[in-house]
Amino acid sequence: MERVTVTLPPKLKAQAQRRAKEKGVSISDLIRESLEVALKATETHQRKSDPLFMDEAVFHGDAPADLSQNHDRYVYED
Repeated sequence: MERVTVTLPPKLKAQAQRRAKEKGVSISDLIRESLEVALKATETHQRKSDPLFMDEAVFHGDAPADLSQNHDRYVYED
């Protein structure tokens, strides 16, 4: 892991410390967990609001990991 310094307003820091204590985790663990949840929610929202992903006639589920390399195969082969 890498160390990061974050500046928080006193009220937010106090809230985070209380929540971490309630959960029985360190404030670092709480911040990591919170960031993971927030970033995942952002990615999910972006995906849902992207017209490509909304068009079920075109897009079905997760894209293959090799899509960019094998684009022609996916587009032109059955």
